[in-house]
Amino acid sequence: MTDTFLYTSPDDERSRPLIEALTREYATRYGTYFGDEPGAEMRRYPAALFAPPEGNFVLLLRNGTAVAGGAFKRYDEHTAELKRIWTHEKARRQGLARRVVEELEAQALRQGYTRIFLTTGFRQPEAKGLYLTMGYTPRFDVTLNPEIYKILPFEKELVPKVVTLASRRQRAPAATSVA
Repeated sequence: MTDTFLYTSPDDERSRPLIEALTREYATRYGTYFGDEPGAEMRRYPAALFAPPEGNFVLLLRNGTAVAGGAFKRYDEHTAELKRIWTHEKARRQGLARRVVEELEAQALRQGYTRIFLTTGFRQPEAKGLYLTMGYTPRFDVTLNPEIYKILPFEKELVPKVVTLASRRQRAPAATSVA
């Protein structure tokens, strides 16, 4: 089993499973709760916002098939906003979303960002838990019922990793391959 990160676009045909599954997931979890028609969130941002130099879009391919992915876009001069973090329902509970977020954080640093901002919905407790365990600071009171907020914002300062000669020797031979 080979996992590889691929930087591409939401318009890439290989992105279709991610976009379609997220649209279904949002519609199932929220319906018209936010007043929009189901799936409106996925049409809110044009693909160009997730393109360099201000954004990026990545898929995690397993044997050539998208199993996870995500994106970021510019929030402000120093801050990237994570969007569209997704894991295929048959590949969940394998740490893939964490790997995607870590990859996007590293790419945001390479593109000059020093902070990450993101929001998730109150009906996504697994996302809330992921961001809390990854060092994101909630911008809401986690002791209260998340439904009162509807949208749960998080932020995180990005810190460049120090690369030493020893850590270079431990890296996988292909920069885009993920074990």
